[in-house]
Amino acid sequence: MIAIDLRTFVTDYWNTISGKPKTPEVLRRFMIDEELIRHIMAFENPFPCYELIAEDYIIDGDKVCVIGRVLGTHKGNLMGLPPTGKSVDLPFSVMYQIKNDKIVNSRLFFNQMELMNQLGYSIFN
Repeated sequence: MIAIDLRTFVTDYWNTISGKPKTPEVLRRFMIDEELIRHIMAFENPFPCYELIAEDYIIDGDKVCVIGRVLGTHKGNLMGLPPTGKSVDLPFSVMYQIKNDKIVNSRLFFNQMELMNQLGYSIFN
């Protein structure tokens, strides 16, 4: 795959799941990374149909790093915390390794303290 194809693949993947229900069946069309599938499902319950906004792409070989934001409303339990009804706009970055048109590995980076702050659970307030 050339670099533009990787960006197109990731863009198609994000367009498929952003703002829509995320099911294991849909996710497996794009990935074999079971850890990522579990993570996505763990956040789909508290933030149903959350949106993904890509702000920048960095592509190197078979890896694509996306810097973006996730937008959602806290409607379900999150790590034992009851729903707040609050909206979040959380910056994050994710690096995907793509082989044979599937995400085979990923690394996700986000500030969990920022998430808790936006939900009103900050220990500093």
